[in-house]
Amino acid sequence: MSKGKVIVGMSGGVDSSVAAYLLKEQGYDVLGVTMGMWQEPGEENGCGNIAAVQDASRVAKKLGIPFQVLDFRETFQTQVVAYFIDSYTKGLTPNPCIVCNRFVKWEALLQYANHVGAEYIATGHYARIAKHPQTGRYTICASATKTKDQTYALYRLTQEQLAKTLMPIGEYCKEEVRSIAEQMDGSIAKKGDSQDICFIPDGDYTAFLEREGKLEHNPGNFVDRSGNILGQHKGITHYTVGQRKGLGIAFGKPMYVFGLDAEKNEVILCENADLFSKTVYITDVNRMCVPTFTDGMRLMGKIRYSHRMAWCTVRMVGQDVLECVFDEPQRAITPGQSLVLYDDIYVAGGGTIIGTQNPIEATMV
Repeated sequence: MSKGKVIVGMSGGVDSSVAAYLLKEQGYDVLGVTMGMWQEPGEENGCGNIAAVQDASRVAKKLGIPFQVLDFRETFQTQVVAYFIDSYTKGLTPNPCIVCNRFVKWEALLQYANHVGAEYIATGHYARIAKHPQTGRYTICASATKTKDQTYALYRLTQEQLAKTLMPIGEYCKEEVRSIAEQMDGSIAKKGDSQDICFIPDGDYTAFLEREGKLEHNPGNFVDRSGNILGQHKGITHYTVGQRKGLGIAFGKPMYVFGLDAEKNEVILCENADLFSKTVYITDVNRMCVPTFTDGMRLMGKIRYSHRMAWCTVRMVGQDVLECVFDEPQRAITPGQSLVLYDDIYVAGGGTIIGTQNPIEATMV
């Protein structure tokens, strides 16, 4: 007897192919789909490219499951690409994968699942879904393999989305997943992991911004934290907090990007010691395993995907502004990136970094 109908997002890669296999073995009625998000499905590059469609279709045929290609270009353009361009024009460093997960890979796919009468959707992410032992709320928790853990990129998912999601490979390490893939399809098992932003496969995001965002080359001033002019930059979209290389000018000592002032078109520079701060503020707060963040709550925080999480204390300082104070200073806290908070192995929630100064107090000065 079937455990229910599940839509599996299949990219043509190792992880999603194995996810589809495992769910079929577990007794689900599986439908595989490849999502075309950047270009027309089946074109040469990006999400849903022709190679991805061919590989996913071949795996689906071997598994004996139905397969479809879905066109999510309009949703991807309005929810992800527009956000990406807008963030850079405001001097922020966006995280498009997190937004894509929330509004395309989950929200749009769930809408399709509802349309075809499927109870669940599934992905090939290295994470697990559980209910928190104290709060009873759905949450993402760490996968079986720390080196591939993808919980950071999933913190914006809602309770409703989590309740209808399956993540079958969260119980496996990458080596085990590749071993399963080898039994299914040798060519799939040998495929590498995707690293780049899917709609910028060459990694040249500034060229993308100039082409797609119609941004003009707009040089301005490098300044120090006191406002003294140090030289000329080639446009704020070329820089991010903590950057040292590629400044294009010698200062006689190592200098780093401290911040970006889009209104003044200035890149603020500093020495390395000035990049460290204990305090960070976030907005667009999503609560996952906790119903609310209470003053003094102790959690572990990550300020970027590769960041080693550290102990911190949180409190709400506005209706949608959370203050997080780390026990030890953290380097290069970057506006536009995400702070994700953990209660042990469980994702407590998180939000978008807006800076290291209280924005409410700043408006009162």
